[in-house]
Amino acid sequence: MGTRQLETVPEPKYWHLKTVLSEALDSEFAVGEILPNERELAARFGVARATLRQALEQLELEGRLQRRRGVGTTVAPPRMGVAVGTAEQAWPGAAGDPWQPVDCTESAPSAAVARLLGTGPEEAVHIVRRSLVAHGQAVAAELLHVPAASVPALPGIAAGAGAARARAVLRELQHLELDGQDRAVELGSARAEDARELDRLPGAPVLVVTTRYFTASGATAAVSVATYRADTCRLTFDASGDLAIHHDEERQAS
Repeated sequence: MGTRQLETVPEPKYWHLKTVLSEALDSEFAVGEILPNERELAARFGVARATLRQALEQLELEGRLQRRRGVGTTVAPPRMGVAVGTAEQAWPGAAGDPWQPVDCTESAPSAAVARLLGTGPEEAVHIVRRSLVAHGQAVAAELLHVPAASVPALPGIAAGAGAARARAVLRELQHLELDGQDRAVELGSARAEDARELDRLPGAPVLVVTTRYFTASGATAAVSVATYRADTCRLTFDASGDLAIHHDEERQAS
């Protein structure tokens, strides 16, 4: 990587540095290659380490870099495609669902999820944890919140624990008539548990997709909070309004 010094520019210094670094990534580094440490990079470009960190964080958000525990900062591979559209209008766990059940616990959800479900603040619900893997890499982690009222037969089923219980909850959901769903997408920060599953650092940028599933009676039967790696995905809307995450065939200059 060169030693180009930054000149006075009207844009923020970290943003100009991000552009310089992005050019270097295209010309001097291969996918998976580890960058020099922060001290060396800051010295080469004549900037404070705080400025460098801002530039690196922006490049990570844009999917150009990955920060991994015990490895350092590496050049990220192209983003992979993960469809999250609503065209099929199916319950979680239905045929063809790519999510894999991991475990299931019973506890009170967060206040925000309880409001979406319409449950009491201390009311326990089934929380199914699922994982989405694409191209051999975990790209998303989901918490599916299912109130007891949505799966009334579950107590009488020998559901076991862990993934077996998660599958039992998903099977029981199929007995309800799905009448629609709505979704919201926002940028967030990886919680410690999701960071471990997605091989990210806690606080790394993620995309949080919250989905409410409605029954024919209009009740909210389940709420999914899915955390996607922001460095692997870009969001677009197709002509029908469905949301999808598409694969970057060629990385575009930012």
